[in-house]
Amino acid sequence: MKVFDFPLVRITISFLIGILISYYWQPAIEIAQFILFISLISFICIYFLSKKNKKLNILFGISVNLISIGIGMMSLLLNTDSLQESNYTHFKKAFEKDHYISFTLREKLKGNDYNDRYVAIVNNIEDKKYTGKIIVNIEKDSTKNPLVIGNIILAKTILQNTAAPKNPNQFDYEKYLSNRQIYAQIYVSKSEIKVNQKIRKDIWFYAARLNSRIIHNLEAAHFNKTEMNVAMALILGQQQEISQDIIQDYQYSGATHVLSVSGLHVGFIMLFILFVLKPISNNRKGSFIKLVAILISLALFGIVSGLSPPVLRSVVMFSFLAIGNHLRRGSNIYHNLLVSVLLILLFEPYFLFDVGFQLSYIALFSILWIQPLFKEIWKPKNKITLYIWEALSVSFAAQIGTFPLCLYYFHQFPGLFFVTNILILPVLSFIMIAGIIVMIISVFGSCPLFIIKIFEKSIYLLNLIIHYVASFESFVIRNIGFNFFYLLAFYLLIITAVFWFKKPSFNKLAAVLVSIVMVQSSYIITKIQAENQHELIVFNKKKKTIITERRGKDIQLFTNDTSLEKGPGNNIIIPYLTNNFGVLKSVNKIENILFFNGRKILLIDSSGVYPKTIRPDILILTQSPKLNLDRLLSDLNPKEIISDASNSYAIQKYWKTSCRKKNIPFHATAEKGFYKLN
Repeated sequence: MKVFDFPLVRITISFLIGILISYYWQPAIEIAQFILFISLISFICIYFLSKKNKKLNILFGISVNLISIGIGMMSLLLNTDSLQESNYTHFKKAFEKDHYISFTLREKLKGNDYNDRYVAIVNNIEDKKYTGKIIVNIEKDSTKNPLVIGNIILAKTILQNTAAPKNPNQFDYEKYLSNRQIYAQIYVSKSEIKVNQKIRKDIWFYAARLNSRIIHNLEAAHFNKTEMNVAMALILGQQQEISQDIIQDYQYSGATHVLSVSGLHVGFIMLFILFVLKPISNNRKGSFIKLVAILISLALFGIVSGLSPPVLRSVVMFSFLAIGNHLRRGSNIYHNLLVSVLLILLFEPYFLFDVGFQLSYIALFSILWIQPLFKEIWKPKNKITLYIWEALSVSFAAQIGTFPLCLYYFHQFPGLFFVTNILILPVLSFIMIAGIIVMIISVFGSCPLFIIKIFEKSIYLLNLIIHYVASFESFVIRNIGFNFFYLLAFYLLIITAVFWFKKPSFNKLAAVLVSIVMVQSSYIITKIQAENQHELIVFNKKKKTIITERRGKDIQLFTNDTSLEKGPGNNIIIPYLTNNFGVLKSVNKIENILFFNGRKILLIDSSGVYPKTIRPDILILTQSPKLNLDRLLSDLNPKEIISDASNSYAIQKYWKTSCRKKNIPFHATAEKGFYKLN
C-alpha cells in the first residue's frame, strides 16, 4: 500500500503548512479570513468548470490544498487565546500592580521545594470578566494543602510574565507555556488567598475527584509510596509526585515512554477490553457492541487520568482506529491515523508544537510502516522466539522513526534501549493488566490486599530492572550536537530507505544515495558554520561570573566558579557547547583585561580596582564592586557597560541611572539575559 498516495495525506500536509504559516508569520485574522475566502471562491468556480473540462482537475486539487492551508491558518489564530479581547493579557495594569484576581484551579502540576503549582482559569480581575489560563504558585508551609481542583480562589496579587531564557540554548519555558496558552504566573501564600466555599463541579473536578479516590484507597491499603507514584504514572500518566531519581533511571535506560501515557498504554487498554469481550461474536451487532464498549472505556480512562493533553491525544487516536476497524477499514489504518491528527489539530492546533504529540504519532506511524519490514526479515517458528522478535521489531521500528527527533530535542541516546525493552516487556504487560484491574476496583472501594501486593511487587521489580540497566551510564550517549539540518536530512534518509527496502528499484536507490549526500551536506554546512563563528558571551548566573570566548569550535571559559574548573558540569555551559558543536579547550580564571575583535574589554570585580589610564570599549562589572560609577565613567569613558548576575539588584539600579545620564548603553544580564559580542 502506497502511504503517500492517499489524497488525505496531501490535505493533512496542507493543513499543517497552514498552521506553521500562522505560527511563524502571525498574520492578522483578517488576512487569514481573506485567504480562506479566496480559496473557497476558487474551489467553487473550479469545481463547476472541471465538470466540463477534465484538464482543470489539477487546479481543483490545488484549490483543495489552498482551502486546507486557509483552514489551518484560521484554526491556529482562533485557538490563540491572546488574540481574544477577553483574555487577561489585554489588561496591562494587572502586570504592573496588585489587583484582586479570581480564578478556578483546573490542573495540579508537579510542585517544587517551595510551591504547590496549578494551572488555573481566570474568572475576573477587579470584578471585570476576563478569561485565560495562568500558572498559580502557592507557597508551601507546615500545614496540609486543602485545595482541590475546582476551588474558586480570590487573591490580591500581580500577574507576572514568564521570563525568557537568560542564557543561550536553554529550554524556553516561556515559549512552552505560550504554546499551552499560558501567558502569566502568580505567586501567593496560603494566607493571601480566599477560597470560595462553592466548588465549580465540571468534568475536571470529577476527573480529579476520581483520581484522588484511587490514591486514597491505595494509601489505605498501605501501597508503598515510591511504587504508587510510579503506578500512577504508568497507568494514569500522573507524574506529579514521581521522584527525579526514578525519572532519570527511566531516561538513561530508554524507557521514558513508559512513564508518559501514550499509544502503548491506551493500546493495552484496548487489548484488555477486546480480551474481556472475546466471547461476543464478530458479527455486525457484536462488532458494534465492542466498539461502543471501547469508546466508553477510553473516554472513562481519559476522565480518570485527569484529561491531560497526552491522554486525550492517545484516546482520540485509538478511538479512530477502533472506528476504522469496526467499519472494516483496517487496510486504511493510515487514513484513520490522519483523520485523528486532523481532528485533534483542528481544535488544538498548538499540539503540533508539543514534543509528546510529535513523538506519539511518529512512533505509531513508524510501527505501522516500518515494523512489517522486520517481520519479513525473520519469521521464527518457535512461539516464544516469535513473541520476543515481534516485541523487538516494534521497539526498533519506533526507535528508527523517533531517533532524529529525540536527538534534536534531548541530545542524548540510551544505547541499551533494546535490552530494556526485552527485559521489561513481560513485566510491563502484567503491570498494565494488573494496574487496570487495581484502578477500576479502587474507583469503587478498597482493592483486595493480595492483588495490591502483587501489583506493588511487580512495579518494584520493574524499577529494579530499569535501575540496573540505567546503572551502565557509559552506554548513555549524552550531549549529542544535532541541529535542524540534521533533522531534515536524517528523516529524508529514513523515508527513502524504507521505500527502497519495501520495493527496490533503481530510482528509489538513487533517492537513497541523494539522501545520503544530503546528510553529508548537512554535516559540511554545520561544520562550516561552526568554524566561522567568533563570539564572546557573558552568561547570566546568580553570584557567579561566567564568560566564554569562541573561535570556531574551540571555546575558552573564564570564570570565578570553582565548580567549573574541572569541566562544564552545569546546565548553563553544556547546552551552549552541545547546540553549537563546541569543544571546551580550557577553563581559566577571570582576567581583568580581554581583547576581542579589536575591542578592549575591562572587567572590574569586587576589589573595585582599575587602571585609570586604560580606555576600554566595553566595561564588565562583577561581584558588586564598591565604586563611584559617575567618576569611573568620566575617567574611563567606556562605550558600553555590562553587569552580570553576580551584582546586587540595588547597586545595578544605581548603575543604570548613571549610564542613562551619560547616554551609555547599560546591559544587565539579570534583566535582559546573556550578553553576546560578535
